[in-house]
Amino acid sequence: MSKNPSKIALVDDDRNILTSVSIGLEAEGFAVETYTDGATALAAFGRSPPDLAVLDIKMPRMDGMEVLRRLRQASSLPVIFLTSKDDELDEVLGLRMGADDYIRKPFSQRLLIERIKALLRRADAAGEGEDARPEPLMVRGRLTLDPLRHACTWDGQQVTLTVTEFLILQALAQRPGHVKSRDQLMDAAYDDQVYVDDRTIDSHIKRLRKKFKTVDPDFGSIETLYGIGYKFDEV
Repeated sequence: MSKNPSKIALVDDDRNILTSVSIGLEAEGFAVETYTDGATALAAFGRSPPDLAVLDIKMPRMDGMEVLRRLRQASSLPVIFLTSKDDELDEVLGLRMGADDYIRKPFSQRLLIERIKALLRRADAAGEGEDARPEPLMVRGRLTLDPLRHACTWDGQQVTLTVTEFLILQALAQRPGHVKSRDQLMDAAYDDQVYVDDRTIDSHIKRLRKKFKTVDPDFGSIETLYGIGYKFDEV
């Protein structure tokens, strides 16, 4: 029985981008839905969520930042941001709000397709079917990670993580007290074909800390070693 194609939502007020990217994705076997504003897209996601969303930041009615903010209240849907020119503020803010990746305009359509494929592979890694080999629960003091379901709890309280956040935390928690460099965390969380810079990892770490502090204001188990990297302290 063949697997249904992954559904990609493209949200951008530039109809030329929607048309050209849709053609490219459909040629790769994806099902594509397009939206020209954030409010319409968000309403549609509530009825039938896609497998991944590509969001432009600057859109009418509701911009990409607000769409992401509302999504992250209840969903870990993989999200790639499209940012205009070299607006680093948008990129950093998007990552801190929970985006998994970003691509700057103008962009290579092939690069976007490869980023989408890489993110979907990571999202699907825990549910590839009966042949997939389940990983045991990872328990590190008050932290429990379930790689099969990409689920995380702290003191028994659920912490909802994006795919990228989960993979970074899993890499840190594998060996408590051992420092992981940013390059090592990039390797753990991103496909080999995908380049990300240090700022991306730093933003994901800040987002992780914020989520854990929501359930435990005294959380301090992710430690920064300036100029070296990060480590997870088991408590």
